[in-house]
This record gives sequence, structure tokens and C-alpha cells, in this order.
Amino acid sequence: MFKKLIITCDEATAICDKNQYGEATISELIKLNIHFIKCRICALYTKQNIRMTKIYKGHSKSCKQITHCMSSKDKENLKKTMEESSI
Repeated sequence: MFKKLIITCDEATAICDKNQYGEATISELIKLNIHFIKCRICALYTKQNIRMTKIYKGHSKSCKQITHCMSSKDKENLKKTMEESSI
């Protein structure tokens, strides 16, 4: 019975990635936590993965508030450069 709860490190990282997007099932999370008891590397991977996700989400929120557009002058200069290089 307990053999069903033991997973490899590859399976643990896959479950960690699924959990990041809220797609992991309860049984997968139980298996993952049991795996953490014997594998500190996977526990560290999960911790770092969560931290990177939080950083990225924070950056993406601030990035969405900024409009990234070229000015009309820059557009005209780009057009001229493209026309000159195609001749």
C-alpha cells in the first residue's frame, strides 16, 4: 500500500509544477509531501519555484500598467531606415 505513495524526483517536480497552476490533485499533493520527507532537494526546488512564481506575478502586474509604444517620431525614423535599406 505504501509503495503507491512513493514517487520519483521527476514525478515530484511534475506535481510541483502542476500545483503551481492549481492542477494537482489531493492524492498527488499527499505523495509530494511524503516525498519531501526523504528528499530535501525536491523540497528546495518547490520552495524556489514558489518564490520565482511570486516574483514573476509581481513583475507582470507592474508591467501591465506600463504602455510600451513607439513614438510617432521613432516610427517615422524606422520607416525611413527600412525604405533606405530595401533600395
